[in-house]
Formats: sequence, structure tokens, C-alpha cells
Amino acid sequence: MAYTKTARPYKKEYQQELARGEHDDRMERQRARRGMDKKGVNRKGKDVAHVKALSKGGSNADGVRLESPAKNRSFKRKSDGSMK
Repeated sequence: MAYTKTARPYKKEYQQELARGEHDDRMERQRARRGMDKKGVNRKGKDVAHVKALSKGGSNADGVRLESPAKNRSFKRKSDGSMK
């Protein structure tokens, strides 16, 4: 949507996120990013990856690490978007 002339439907996206039950996971990832930023970690061009994926029951307490986007997104997913 970055190159469209219409405004991004943030409210609609938020409602969809809530309906799919993704809000808490997204907030947890955001807290992990903020924590790394506070520590001064340069995460430019990297993804914050959880040691145990949130979709598999992991949390920030399990630990987070930086990975290249290609490595972090290379796992197979089910049709609903969750990890296999």
C-alpha cells in the first residue's frame, strides 16, 4: 500500500487484527523492538525474531534475537498464516 494515493485504513486493519486474535502477539513483538532500541542495538535491515516463535507458544521471556529477513521469513506457513 505504500505507493497508493488513498489513505491507509488503519482502523480497518486494527479491527481485522483483533478479529484474527493477533493484537497481543503484535504488541509483544513491538515491546521486544523497543527493548532493543533502548539498549542501543542497531537493528537496521534486520528482523526481531523470537527464539521460540510466538505462534508456537513462545514469548519475549524465551528471548529475542536479530536475524536477516530472509532467514526469519523462510519457514513454511499454513493457509491461515500460522507456522507449520
